[in-house]
Amino acid sequence: MTTQHDGGVGVSPTRHRALLSAIVAVIVGLSAAIYLGVDAGHGRTDDTLAAPRPAHNRAAPVSTGVWVGTWAAAPVGSEPGTETTGMAGRTVRNVVHTSVGGTTARITLSNLYGTRPLTVTAATIAVAAGDGPAADAGTLRRLTFDGLPTLVVRPGEQAVSDAVALAVPADSDILVSTYTPASSGPVTYHKHARQTGYVADGEHTEDVTGTSYTGESTYWRYLTALDVLSDEADGTVVAFGDSLTDGVTSTAGANRRWPDVLSDRLRAAVASGADAPRYGVVNEGISGNQVLADGRGRPADNPSGLNRFERDVLGRPNVKVVIIDLGVNDILRNRALADPDAVVDGLRTLVHRAHARGIKVVGTTLMPFRGHRGYTDAREDVRRRINALIRSGSVFDELADVDKALRDPYDPRRLRSDYDSGDHLHPSDKGYRRMAEVVALGQLKGSAPARL
Repeated sequence: MTTQHDGGVGVSPTRHRALLSAIVAVIVGLSAAIYLGVDAGHGRTDDTLAAPRPAHNRAAPVSTGVWVGTWAAAPVGSEPGTETTGMAGRTVRNVVHTSVGGTTARITLSNLYGTRPLTVTAATIAVAAGDGPAADAGTLRRLTFDGLPTLVVRPGEQAVSDAVALAVPADSDILVSTYTPASSGPVTYHKHARQTGYVADGEHTEDVTGTSYTGESTYWRYLTALDVLSDEADGTVVAFGDSLTDGVTSTAGANRRWPDVLSDRLRAAVASGADAPRYGVVNEGISGNQVLADGRGRPADNPSGLNRFERDVLGRPNVKVVIIDLGVNDILRNRALADPDAVVDGLRTLVHRAHARGIKVVGTTLMPFRGHRGYTDAREDVRRRINALIRSGSVFDELADVDKALRDPYDPRRLRSDYDSGDHLHPSDKGYRRMAEVVALGQLKGSAPARL
């Protein structure tokens, strides 16, 4: 709005006061209509990011609550077949499931494995209208980055969006759509999403019907985190592990990984009035992940727990607890016999890093795998030795003994049959539920031991 001459020299005092009153009225009106979102973690302020919201989706002022993680997925590697064209000229619509709700949202996009800059010229977020790619039209929001609709992420880096006002429901599907006009080389992805994603030719980030999304995938592309400003939660729990945490044999699209079930338990306990912590739960599991060894490539596909802990745990917002379930792949993927002391020393290093940030650590024992193609008696001995050290209380702050809970009582070297998915390593849906039940909610309360 501009004013010309009306308030200049020669204007009568009465007219000047009237004009000033009008200006103030307009400013007050605009202030009531415009939502100013502040990204507390990045010091950004973004103006109105979308069309007016319907009454049922009005967000609370951004000053309420704290930033927590409601969903996350670790970048695993470069998607095969995308080395040349990437996702050029296409819109990717990722579907993610929330653990807690909030009034404001922000996302993280990664170009960790790209070989050229990742250019995003349009991005949106919306609450899903159902099980497919359709969005609830009243919730669609355009995303910006440092106030701009276009984002360029250099190879090996990531970017966080500005905060956008959106009532994000707990236990719901959210759609995040990004359009990339040019190739960034290999697409940074998470392979085992256990969730259908969608692809459209051309720019369709604001398509609420979903009819443009004729392609499907089983990956999450570029998107690695969804955070919310929430008054429903006080912090974040990070589930840090391998394929057992990634949930590779759980029912696709059903959110039955053990971190999902843990999130359900926390919400139900809080809703019932129980003395339970109010935490969002994010899943940072990677299939095949090891404590000590990286995968191939530079940057390494499937980086070790030691090398990704800073990014995937310490880099998440307001982390209060990390649950570590790692070590089985150090046994199974080591051509030589794994050194149990080295694996446990690696776990202790993770604990020390968490404690340095005031984060409490719950650790699990390693579950049995007799019947799996990688089983040998020598490897079973290594597993038992690692579990003995974990059970001694010298590694983690709290213990979730999933081995004891899921093993066959008649042959503790193997999973109980109804907890076994059939490959004798990964649990069934029932087994994943049992894993989540082993974590006592009281174990998530409190803080890390004081450093001496």
